[in-house]
Amino acid sequence: MDGLITIEIKDNTFARQFETTVEEGLVSVEYSFQEKKIFLTKINVPESYENEEFICNFLKNIMEIAVERKFKVVPILPKIVVFFKKNPVYKELLPPGIRL
Repeated sequence: MDGLITIEIKDNTFARQFETTVEEGLVSVEYSFQEKKIFLTKINVPESYENEEFICNFLKNIMEIAVERKFKVVPILPKIVVFFKKNPVYKELLPPGIRL
């Protein structure tokens, strides 16, 4: 997809989160699953970390994982809703009936 910079992401199924490491520490996006849908519920970043461009890229990489696994994505967190609004190419990943 547009402007994707590949980030090494670990799918920590035990903690139910996608993780990657940056210089400041661990960045993660928590999720839950239900019937081929992945609900993105929380973004965790180190306290002093404010790189919005990296977070956006991290989310793009997670969207690619959703495409590969044929999951629909349900954004629960307002920040992730904003991501979908700024990146309409990923709106096809939203389940029917979800409007932003």
